[in-house]
Order: sequence, then structure tokens, then C-alpha cells
Amino acid sequence: MSTITVPSAEIQRTARLASRPTGFLVDTWTVLVRELTPKLRQPASMLFAMVQPLVFLGLFAPLLPAVESGSALQWFVPGIVVMTALMGASMTGADLTAEIRSGSHERLLVSPLSRPSLLVGRALKEVVPVLFQTVAILVVVTPFSFDLHLAGVLVGAVIVSLFAIGMGALSFALATAAKEQDWVFWTVQQMLIFPLLLLSGVLLPLDGAPGWLRFLSDINPMTYVVEAERALFAGEFPADVVAGGFVAGAVVAAIGVLVGVRTMDRAS
Repeated sequence: MSTITVPSAEIQRTARLASRPTGFLVDTWTVLVRELTPKLRQPASMLFAMVQPLVFLGLFAPLLPAVESGSALQWFVPGIVVMTALMGASMTGADLTAEIRSGSHERLLVSPLSRPSLLVGRALKEVVPVLFQTVAILVVVTPFSFDLHLAGVLVGAVIVSLFAIGMGALSFALATAAKEQDWVFWTVQQMLIFPLLLLSGVLLPLDGAPGWLRFLSDINPMTYVVEAERALFAGEFPADVVAGGFVAGAVVAAIGVLVGVRTMDRAS
């Protein structure tokens, strides 16, 4: 009769999980640390993610027309920050797809960790690369006639973090639903992010766009996040624009976490 041999490291990890304090917050912290550890050990991976936004800055910035209020970078950079958050957070589900294929995710599902914490911990992790990349972008552009308004940048970081949490949670929900079918994940991800990006006015203003295009832009939550970031990065705090950005970011975060938790609860 054959016997199944369980790796000793797996037994030790399971024992540590079983003996630790329990509760949603503790579980979420455990998942957050688990997700962040590889990123912090390899910060270069977050720098490599900067290639795309730096390409946009390098190729688009010289084409920007002069503006009366100052450097065109002041208008363009906040949009690039939001675009970086969108791109990075929407692709994180690919990591979960790899875990599903390896069986690692299945072992987590049967561990003592609560299922909502598996989603919330992963979604909160998205804040760290977003902040890291925002700082890197500002370091690059500040010597090139970009006026840094620290108070506005800090408030803007909160808004874009909410947006990233929501997009990350939706990405994990998509990966969970797609299971081992990578092509499903990437097809849906690509079909969704580019309309969101182009309709938010990140690359081009939509003031002169046809009515139907402006309507689609008005119902795009990313539009309000971008508008708030542009005002805040310019050192301005218009209440309606900033509130619109906060509400849009919070709505995306709430919907993302709600959909993600429901998907994780139903995962098998």
C-alpha cells in the first residue's frame, strides 16, 4: 500500500497557521506580509514596471503643446501616475493564475485563513508598488520643469491608492473566475483597461470630443480620479473635483473588494 509523503516545510507552515492568533485583521495582515515579501526582496521588479510609463513620458511629453499655466508636464504626469496604477493593479491577477496552476492557491483556500482576508490582503498590497512608482516618476520629472506640491501629492496618493485597491481586487476576481485559462484573463483584462484609459483623458483631453464620447468619459470613474490628481498635483484643492476623485476611488475600491470577496467565497 502506497503512502502520501507531505513535505516537512508544508507541515511546518500549516502548523504555524493553525497555532497563530485568529481573526479577519490578523489573517489580512498575514496575507499582506506574504504578498509583499517577494516585492520587498526584489525592489528591482517594481522598477522594471516603470519602463512603460517612462516610455510614455519620453515619447509623449515632447509632443505636448505649451500651456499658459506652465509646463505641460504638470498636466501630463498626474495622468501617467493613474495610468501606472491602472496597468499595474489590473495585471496582478496573473500572479494568482500562476498560484492556481501550481496548487498553492488551493492550499491557501483550505488553510485556517479566512477567504475574505485572502482577497483583502492581496488588494491592499497594491498600494505599495503604486506609491513606490509615484515617487519614482516624480523623482524623474521634477528636474524637468515639473513643480512639486507635496501636500497635493500626498492627498492624491490616497485617492490613487483607493483606485488601485479596487482594480487589484477586480483583477484577482477575474483570475479566480478564469482559473487556469490564462487567455481568458488576459483577453478580458485587455478589453477593459484600454477603454478605461483612453476615455479618462490621460493621453488627450476630451473637451472637443463628440457627445457620445464625452458621455462615456463621464461614466468612467477613472476620469474623476485623473481630474482630481491633476488639480492636486498642481497644488490646488477644488472641493468638488477632489471630492469627485475620492468618491470615484472609494466606489471602485468598494465594488472591487465586494466582487472579489464574493468570488473568493465561491472558489473551490
